[in-house]
Amino acid sequence: MLKIIYSHLGVFFLQASFLSKSITIDDKMIELNIWDTAGQEKYHALGPIYYRGSHGALLIYDITDQQSFVKVKVWVKELQRALGDSVSLFIIGNKLDLESNRTINYEEATEYAKSVGASYAETSAKENLGICNVFEELCRAMLEAAKENPNNNRGNVSNTRRTIELMDDEPSSRKSKCC
Repeated sequence: MLKIIYSHLGVFFLQASFLSKSITIDDKMIELNIWDTAGQEKYHALGPIYYRGSHGALLIYDITDQQSFVKVKVWVKELQRALGDSVSLFIIGNKLDLESNRTINYEEATEYAKSVGASYAETSAKENLGICNVFEELCRAMLEAAKENPNNNRGNVSNTRRTIELMDDEPSSRKSKCC
């Protein structure tokens, strides 16, 4: 079970949060090692430490905050530079519950994701919408990438421990159950 913590006040972390989670996809057990840096600048220089050897990444922005979308574009470039094109990227528009305050339209976000070879989804951490689906789809994408290229430069997904980096522009806190 994936535990999601949300607070409208936000939680400010002094270090990156870490969560280990196992998910079964198509009768295969996937162990996710998730680092959540919340997109904070203080972690930017440490990024290569967190995502070295990663097979996938969730890059999360706030659909009501244009600057958070700009930051996602910076992270995409950095991840692709460090990990190449074989990393499974998902760009996630969060705060779907604030649709009326949206500043980044769906079409712009999906077109950008497509242009960089990423998948796109929208979620609401507050309403617990789409969270489990995003993790499941990322696992499926990583498994498919491993089948297509079993000898990529990061080793075999099924035989090694790897990291999925979860980056969100704003720290959040909510308790709910999923996956």
